[in-house]
Amino acid sequence: MIGSRVCAAKGISLVVVVVLALSAWPGFGWAGSLRFQGEMVQGGLIRGIAVPGAVVTLNGALVRVAEDGRFVFGLGHDAEPWALVKARFPDGSRHRLVLKIRQRDYPEQHVDGLAPAQVTPPESVRARIRADAAKVAAARATDTDRGEALDDFVWPAVGPITGVFGSRRVLNGTPRARHFGVDVAAGEGTEVVAVAGGIVRLADDLYFSGNTVVIDHGHGLSSSYLHLSQMSVAEGDEVAQGAPIGRIGATGRATGPHLDWRVNWFGARLDPALVAGAMPEPPATD
Repeated sequence: MIGSRVCAAKGISLVVVVVLALSAWPGFGWAGSLRFQGEMVQGGLIRGIAVPGAVVTLNGALVRVAEDGRFVFGLGHDAEPWALVKARFPDGSRHRLVLKIRQRDYPEQHVDGLAPAQVTPPESVRARIRADAAKVAAARATDTDRGEALDDFVWPAVGPITGVFGSRRVLNGTPRARHFGVDVAAGEGTEVVAVAGGIVRLADDLYFSGNTVVIDHGHGLSSSYLHLSQMSVAEGDEVAQGAPIGRIGATGRATGPHLDWRVNWFGARLDPALVAGAMPEPPATD
C-alpha cells in the first residue's frame, strides 16, 4: 500500500511518500521511481531498482547503486519503526520515501552445558576476543561493486533449525547477548557451501566462533559461517555460489555440531531466514 501526506512546518510544505507492507506485493513493488523487493521488517534485506545513475541514501548513508540501477540495503535487528530513503535522479528530480519497518518480538533461548570459561571468559583471553571482533568487523566493512549481493541466496546447509535470529541467549542460566544467526543442526563433517558468490575476507580460528569464514558478496553484504570443523578456503579466495567452503563442526563456543550462519549489511545484523527464504527439503535417500 502506498500513500502520501503533506506536512507543514514553519510555513514549508513537504510531500512525504509512505511505503507500507511491500512484503504483500509479488516481486518488486513500485514506489514512485524506485522499486523494492523484500520484507520491511527488522532484520530484513531489501533489494531495489532505481533509474541508472541515481544517488540513493538510507537514513543519510550513501547506498551503492550498480550501473544498471540495482541496489541493496539491510534493516538491522534493532531498526527503528521508520526509515528514510532519498533518491536523486540524473534528470535532477528528487524523491523522499519514508519506509514503515515492522518491529519484532524476539524469543529467549536457553543454552546449558557450557564450560564456565565460555560463559565468562578469563582475563587472559579477552585481548584475543577483542582482536577477533576487530577482524570480523573489518571483513564485514568492505564495500565493493561485486554483483553477487544483488542476486538470490541459497542455504549453506540443510537440516533442522535449532537457533533463530535475534533470540536472547541465556547461557548456563546467565543472560547474555542476542544471537544474530540461524543455527542449522547437522552431523559433524556435513558440507557447508557458499550462499552466493564472492571473495573470502576472513578464514580464521576465533575464540567464540571457532573456525570462521566471512564472504564478501559486494555492496556491503556479507555472509559468515561459524563453528566449522574445517575450512576449505583461505582469505582472498574467489568462490562461486554453492562452492564448498568448509564442514560443520563444534569449534569455539558450541555444545554440539551445527552451523551458525549469519548475514550482515556492513554492521547491520540481518535475518538469514529472510534472505534465503524457506529451508529446502533434504535430498532424497535410497
